[in-house]
Amino acid sequence: MSTSSTMAINKLSDFSAPHFSTELDDGIVTVTIDQTDRKMNVIGDGFNEAFAALTDAFITDEEAKGLILTSGKSTFVVGADIDRLSEVETAEQAFDLVEDLKHSLRKLETANKPVVAAITGTALGGGLELALACHHRIAIDSSKTQLGLPEVKLGLLPGGGGTQRLPRLIGIQKAVELMTQGKALRPKQALEAGLIDALATDKADLIDQAKQWIKDHPEARQPWDNKGFKIPDGNSTHPKSVQVLSVAPAMANQKSHGNYPAVTHILSSVFEGCLTDIDNGLEIESRYFAACVLSPESKNMINTLWTQLNSIKKGQSRPAGFERNKISKVGILGAGMMGAGIAYVAAKAGIEVVLLDSSLENAEKGKGYSTKLLDKAISRGRSADAKKQALLALIQPTTSYEDLKDCELVIEAVFEDIKVKAECTAQAEAVIADSALYASNTSTLPITSLAKASKRPNQFIGLHFFSPVDKMPLVEIIVGEQTDEATLAKAFDFVTQIGKTPIVVNDSRGFYTSRVFGTYVSEGIAMLSEGVHPRSIEVAGLKAGMPMPPLALQDEVSLSLSLKVREQAQQALEAEGKSLNEHPAHAVIKKMVNEFGREGKKTSKGFYDYLEGSDKHLWPELTTHYPVSDNQPEQQELIDRLLYIQANESAKCYEENVVRSVADANVGSLFGWGFAPNHGGTLQFINSVGVEHFVQHSRELAEAYGERFAPAKILVDMAESGKTFGDVVGGGESHD
Repeated sequence: MSTSSTMAINKLSDFSAPHFSTELDDGIVTVTIDQTDRKMNVIGDGFNEAFAALTDAFITDEEAKGLILTSGKSTFVVGADIDRLSEVETAEQAFDLVEDLKHSLRKLETANKPVVAAITGTALGGGLELALACHHRIAIDSSKTQLGLPEVKLGLLPGGGGTQRLPRLIGIQKAVELMTQGKALRPKQALEAGLIDALATDKADLIDQAKQWIKDHPEARQPWDNKGFKIPDGNSTHPKSVQVLSVAPAMANQKSHGNYPAVTHILSSVFEGCLTDIDNGLEIESRYFAACVLSPESKNMINTLWTQLNSIKKGQSRPAGFERNKISKVGILGAGMMGAGIAYVAAKAGIEVVLLDSSLENAEKGKGYSTKLLDKAISRGRSADAKKQALLALIQPTTSYEDLKDCELVIEAVFEDIKVKAECTAQAEAVIADSALYASNTSTLPITSLAKASKRPNQFIGLHFFSPVDKMPLVEIIVGEQTDEATLAKAFDFVTQIGKTPIVVNDSRGFYTSRVFGTYVSEGIAMLSEGVHPRSIEVAGLKAGMPMPPLALQDEVSLSLSLKVREQAQQALEAEGKSLNEHPAHAVIKKMVNEFGREGKKTSKGFYDYLEGSDKHLWPELTTHYPVSDNQPEQQELIDRLLYIQANESAKCYEENVVRSVADANVGSLFGWGFAPNHGGTLQFINSVGVEHFVQHSRELAEAYGERFAPAKILVDMAESGKTFGDVVGGGESHD
């Protein structure tokens, strides 16, 4: 039921609501949404009620001939307040939540008065759905603006009418593609696709165009409310649509492997809704929306990708008591793939960069990486030559350590060799200021060990970037034994300054991400040694929800590098009088590299063959050297092994205080190595299956495949006390 009756008013002059303002000029009312307590407008508490009252006032006010819906911010409306969805417990609550707003939108678009969405910037999710319910849509043409329906990325579907209005506006095929992939379009792309009707140069032009359109269309109606309306390219029974809707589920399953029910619900909502009129279609959508909200997948994804991610972005892991710091100049040692990528993201954030390598040719080549990225952006209309030149001017290629003297931060990104890294540290610290920070981009070597080469280990920290740096959103900040809080605070600020998501972990071999990621590929390789068919291993990885299967991923990382890292770890532990636990994967990697010379993708030979001009394929000799067993395990058993080994290792990292918070563990697993997003992260996976069940099944796996599956002690304790990782810490707070 709509809430409009609780705020019923008859004239717009009587309308008053927080964050909404109205201005009547010559019969045209301009409604400005400006939530002063937020950086961006969202559809949250009080919005539906205020919008319902506004709609009623506009309809009944005879002086109001047309309405412009706009924003007081540089963005329009960026979607619904996801926090409200986490409180939904029943299908009825979910259904009513979206029906309230849709009731108002439907009244607005059938009032026989023209309504224009004057889109000042980004309009996503519910924000775009507001605009779709308007008769005309105009957006400011800005490279920063995005328009789309990305709900599927949180396990949801567009519940504000998107699955019904969008197909009726642009056709079923284009609408399904945008919604199932969660695509966001730039203004010109949105205009070409039909999401919007016109572009404006600035806010004044935007409002002028909106007013003129209203004057030219005094009795506007939506296309779908006109007699004889037909969906572009046909409804759900049209041959073109039948082809799309029959193939789409198979294509979606090929990509999602059945792990994302929201995709199926979007397709069902479109199919069923486009067989009927708009009003019935909107109700059908609400029912599928409720199914999405209550799904475990959506709850998992919202918990991590919204609640916990926001707590990280708000600085939950940043030490308190330190002023925010901005870096103006950074030095990067090593202009290879990682160093070049770090240079690009730093310069993109407006930071001066000194890019140092052993030869000027290498340093220039590293700068050239930025040139390639910028040229690609220009070719796609996402940048301009002036921006390219400005960014490139910030990057100074060099071979001289003297050029580092004004850098406030130096990031070392050279080979994974302690001696080489130590030499870099000594040469850099000889010239940089006493107040400057020094960071290593190492992915496996302990920061405390690397800091032994430093004259000021309290200002030495780890900044582990992921490749490719320009695309990967995460940076793992590693705190050494002597790293002080001021250094951590400055490092945290730098990571957010360059637009990345920071997680903070304590020092250990492999830290958090590399340590847990390694269990995934190692388990896949262990399966190969047991006689599991390599194709079954790879399919299980994809079915588990991982972005790449384990053998292919090991090829990407390089078998020779993994062998070298393990040997270094073994030597380091032996020096401490310790030993490295033997893993069945090690013997396979050693044999592949030393006997067969198969080092991975970089040499075109690994678990796969990489032939020029053709797709990669599994090395045919794999089954010769690792014969396939007659008794193949069930696929679900393989999937469980791949997921449980990662989740259990994450729990151990949490227990050992390597990873500092549940939020860092979950977000780090999703953004760092792509742990199955539908499970919401490694620790959320344990919560989702149930701690007691996880412990029980881990013990079964340990009995069948080895002690590495034995559940972490913290999990055994939690199972006995009935706790989950939601109980261990509140929200995303760190533990001691």
